[in-house]
Order: sequence, then C-alpha cells, then structure tokens
Amino acid sequence: MISISKAIQAINPNAEVSVNAEDFEQITWLNGTTPILKADIKAKQVELQTAYDAKDYQRNRAEEYPSMADQLDNIYHNGIDAWKATIKTTKDKYPKWVI
Repeated sequence: MISISKAIQAINPNAEVSVNAEDFEQITWLNGTTPILKADIKAKQVELQTAYDAKDYQRNRAEEYPSMADQLDNIYHNGIDAWKATIKTTKDKYPKWVI
C-alpha cells in the first residue's frame, strides 16, 4: 500500500509532516502546514496504488528484457525480425491489458 507520507506529498509537495508508523493518529503537521483531511489522504493512497498496480506489466517487462546492448547486438547479428520475436516473447508474457 502507498504510504501516508507519499500520499500527503502527492497532495501537497510542500507539506512538512512527521508520520510515526502508518497510523493516521500519529501524523504531526510541522511549520504551519495546513492539515489534510484523513479522507483525502486515504483517497489519494487508493488513487496512487491503482496507478502503481496498472503499471505492473511495465515493471515485469523491464526486468525481463535483455539489456540495450544485447538488444542492439541481436539486431546487428540477426536482424530486426529476430529482435522483434525476442521482445514479443516478453510482451506476450506480460500483456499490457489483462482481460
């Protein structure tokens, strides 16, 4: 789950706050920062988590793709079609849209 601190910073990047644990009862607003409603923080956490989850396929693909040097070497030695086949394997394994 997205942290309280990250949600607060997404709402107000200038907020100065201390969060002791992930407990809404332990938020201390510092240096005159206007407090943000707990409901707004929770809503932002959900929004950020949804956005993060939607990009899971990208993180999985990035870990599995060959390095750029290996991809360029593959193109040089085997041509674009061979490179496309290599990349397609990963794209098929981690589809962008899961239905």
